[in-house]
Amino acid sequence: MIIKILGTGCSKCQSMEKEVINALAELNVAADVQKITKMDEIMQYAVMITPALIVNEKVKVSGRVPKRDELKKFIQEEI
Repeated sequence: MIIKILGTGCSKCQSMEKEVINALAELNVAADVQKITKMDEIMQYAVMITPALIVNEKVKVSGRVPKRDELKKFIQEEI
């Protein structure tokens, strides 16, 4: 599983990264978590507002940090 967090490094982006890592730990799921900070790479996903969460190349959410239960749901959908 590949999870990408799109954002320029703002506090919301950092918060999403922490929540994703915690959700993965709670689910006992291994994933490659990548931070994408370059605007040209972010634009490839047609995301207009960051932070954004991409799971296995599918945009799951953008413009907000989802709650951990919602993150778990996104991860479980892709297992």
